[in-house]
Amino acid sequence: MTPSFFDEIFKIFDDLDVDSDVKVVIIWAEGKVFTAGLDLKEAAGLLSGSSTSDPVEANVSLYKHIKSLQNAFDRIHTCKKPVIAAIHGNCVGGGVDLVTACDIRMCTQDAKFSVKETKLAIVADLGTLQRLPRLIGRGAAREMCFTGADYPSDWALRHHLVNEVFPDKDALLKAARSLALSIASNSPLVVQGTKVVLNYSDEHNLKDGLEHIALFNSAFLRSDDLQEAVMSFMEKRPPIFKSRL
Repeated sequence: MTPSFFDEIFKIFDDLDVDSDVKVVIIWAEGKVFTAGLDLKEAAGLLSGSSTSDPVEANVSLYKHIKSLQNAFDRIHTCKKPVIAAIHGNCVGGGVDLVTACDIRMCTQDAKFSVKETKLAIVADLGTLQRLPRLIGRGAAREMCFTGADYPSDWALRHHLVNEVFPDKDALLKAARSLALSIASNSPLVVQGTKVVLNYSDEHNLKDGLEHIALFNSAFLRSDDLQEAVMSFMEKRPPIFKSRL
């Protein structure tokens, strides 16, 4: 993961967010592994502070850099479209930051997950420490983050880091595309609204979440898509959704 990778992630998800032809996003990787994490050679100057002799300037520069990288993965989280991570092989360091920002994770049997920052004397800072406990529970997340060890796919499945494990990459991608098509067959207005409400509820208490969905549906429930869903059910045909109020 190079600096240009993070720039591209942010721009791509900005584009995907406003592209009405895109209903669901799948993130997957070419090559032998999903990702080996941050490119430490590229980051060496910032990590060491050697780019400037002023320690305050170096710290401010590093802070801005961290925030920029955080924003890239947060853009995945805030994308209105559901995002599926299809993971094969190693998912290390920044890879865990990335996939925990996605909505759904699935992986191959040979997948391994590691918060490798701990082994490199770095406190993970791109979202893992904030998102991972919500996915797998506090105890399992702390074990994973304190040790920096590799955790196999069966452990990830047992602790709900992934929804499903597949024997190989071909089976994984086939399942990811099938799931994406299933999601895309629903009203985009409703799917994207559901993601907005779920994200809000993750950050707020039950009372606030219920108030939010009451206000949300007061504005968006009466849509053309709702009428189309009812009519298609009565006429026993597939619905044709237009995402219009």
